[in-house]
Formats: sequence, C-alpha cells, structure tokens
Amino acid sequence: MAVLSDEIVVSSNMQAGRRRTSPFFDQGFRWASYGSALIVLAVLAGIIGTMIYGGWAAFREFGLGFVTSSIWNVGGEQFGAWVAITGTLTSALIALVIGVPISIGIAIFLTQLCPPWLRRPVSTVIELLAAVPSIIYGMWGLFVFAPLFANYVQIPLSTIVEGMPILGTVLYARVPSGVGMLTAGIILAIMIIPFIASITRDMLDQIPSILRESAYGVGCTTWEVVRHVLLPQAGVSIIGAVMLGLGRALGETMAVTFVIGNANRLSLSLFDPSSTIASRIANEFNEASGMHMSALLALGCILFVVTFIVLALARLLIARVKTP
Repeated sequence: MAVLSDEIVVSSNMQAGRRRTSPFFDQGFRWASYGSALIVLAVLAGIIGTMIYGGWAAFREFGLGFVTSSIWNVGGEQFGAWVAITGTLTSALIALVIGVPISIGIAIFLTQLCPPWLRRPVSTVIELLAAVPSIIYGMWGLFVFAPLFANYVQIPLSTIVEGMPILGTVLYARVPSGVGMLTAGIILAIMIIPFIASITRDMLDQIPSILRESAYGVGCTTWEVVRHVLLPQAGVSIIGAVMLGLGRALGETMAVTFVIGNANRLSLSLFDPSSTIASRIANEFNEASGMHMSALLALGCILFVVTFIVLALARLLIARVKTP
C-alpha cells in the first residue's frame, strides 16, 4: 500500500507539473529545437554557396577539363584538379587498408583477450592518440618517420624491385626521400586508428554477453565467436566508424602537407611525391589571387562533393546491411 500511495503521489505531482507548464513554453521549446537544426543547415549552405561563388570562374573557364586535367600551372593560369583528386582518394584508401584491420584488431583485443589490468591503460593511450594535433603527426612524420622509411624501406625495396614488370612500377622510388603517397597514407592510418578502434570497442562492449557465452558454451573458439557472433552484430556500427575515419582521412590537411611531397605529379609509384586537395589549398591559398584563388575554391567544392558521395555510399551500405 505504501508503494501504491507513493506512485499516486508521484503521478499527481507530474500531472500538476504538466498543468503548470505553459503551452507557450512547449511551443518555444519546439521552435528552439528547429532553430538549432536550421542553424547547422544555414551554416553548411553558406559555406557551400561561398565556395561555389568563389570557384565559379574556374568552372566556367575550364569546364569539365578542370576535373580531368592534370596541369597546374600558376604562371600560365592553367589549372586542373585530377592529380589532387587522385592523391586525395589514394592516400585515404591506403589509410583505410592499413588502419581498419589494425583498429578492429585493437577493439577485439580490448574486449576479448586483454587482461583486466591492461585494458584501461591501453584504452587511455588509444583515446589520447585522437587528441594529438594533426600538425604534430606531420612534424613527426617528416622529421622522424620519413628518414627511417627512406633508409630502411624505400632504398632496399627499390633496389630489389627495380626492373620488375609491376612491382618495379608501384614500389620503385626515383628519389628515396621518405616523403610520398605511401608515407602520407601511413600517417593518415595512424591518425584514424584511434577513432575507428574506440567506436568499434564501444560497440563490441554493448553486445549482450549471453551471445558470447552461448557461443562458447557450444564449443566455439575465440575466432569463431568473433567471426560469427561479434562482427555480424556490430557490423553496421563498424561501417559507421570506418566512414568516420574515411572522412577524417579525406579532409586532413597539415599532416598530409608535411609528408606527401606536394608535387603535381601523376605517378603509379606509391613512393613518389604527390598532393591532395587539402594540401594544395593549404600550400597555395596564402599567395593566391584572381583565377588561382578561384581554382583553389573550386578544389574545395570538389572535396565537398567527394566527401558527400562517400557519405552517401556509406548510408546506402548501412541500409543494405540493416536489411535482412
């Protein structure tokens, strides 16, 4: 009876609170929520509109050739975005190929194999990596990683693969300086690992333990539990984490600018310098004017379109995974 009376009191207090709430307050709350969402859309529309307006001169002057051309001649006012586009996509793809397996492995280790006394320190280190500024990654990549990569990877590997039909094209460094497309991809992989690993770990932790215990109970090994129980259950969340890391890799600026070499060169070798859209804008924006400025703003529009396409494909992929 005491419990019932307490519930009646709580219910009456809630009803009294509802009666005291003004309808204007509820309407104001609705409009404040709508306004918060509209502010984000307005800011995004303003950014897009500014880039389109600023880059329209380049699009009008070069047309589709701005996307397909690999010429970037500031003095002659001839601009093409193809090298920067391919550099952006290639470096992001390298980062995913390297970073995604490592991130998933870290998440599986932390949730399934890690001793309790080691779990918190490793988790803290992974989360701290996400807080390191990108320029620190770039400086470390240029002054520490690039010389080691040149001495112990590029030079020996180039000596081995020189003259080979396919490997000699992809893995030969004409100037083994340590900077290049592969170096940028490795640095990007290090940068996106904390994001993907942290989200994947949290998703694996939220899977009901009864599913794992049932799988172990019927004789499954740890690999079988991970392969057939955990990964399918967290598949949608892992895809979302990968897309978050991909977005970080596509738009990264300072770290890539330090280690990619910033050359307008279209090469099949992963060791050759190249450039991305973000690194080119960062390098040249300060001294740009006229058509050069318009071309850089047009590059920003293209980067936005590329990111939008990637996110749209991710949404479609997630929708297909959710469909039974």
